[in-house]
Amino acid sequence: MKNTTALSAVLLVALAGCAAPPSGTATSASRTEACKAAGEQDIAALFDRWNASLQTGDPDKVVANYAQRSILLPTMSNKLRFSAAEKEDYFHHFLADKPSGRINARMIEIGCNTALDAGIYTFTFASTGKQVVARYTYTYNWDGRQWLITSHHSSAMPEK
Repeated sequence: MKNTTALSAVLLVALAGCAAPPSGTATSASRTEACKAAGEQDIAALFDRWNASLQTGDPDKVVANYAQRSILLPTMSNKLRFSAAEKEDYFHHFLADKPSGRINARMIEIGCNTALDAGIYTFTFASTGKQVVARYTYTYNWDGRQWLITSHHSSAMPEK
């Protein structure tokens, strides 16, 4: 009987630790999440970082701005790019015309370890002098060390 009582006490303690929190209460994991402090200038600088990586002409340096799990919906291609190799392939061709971007208008929203930068930008291609005005959206996540692009959509303006 003593063993049964002791076993029951151990089971009760173990089960108490496994009980789900009541509906509507935060779990300990969400209560301890630390949000990376960032202002609009910090998020705006992420485009500058990406644009500077274009200036290197090295597709690997551009792709380094993207999270491992991310998507690129590029302006100059109909193909969605998920993997680093797919993004590198796109940038290999895109960089051949020596692009440089400039933000025309933007809206930035910042959340807990996430950010959105959306607006209009203009790309000038040094090799041809051509300019392309496009809509863009970047979403970013803080990975504990740096902000990385999780989605990047760009599309040329439909009206000429």
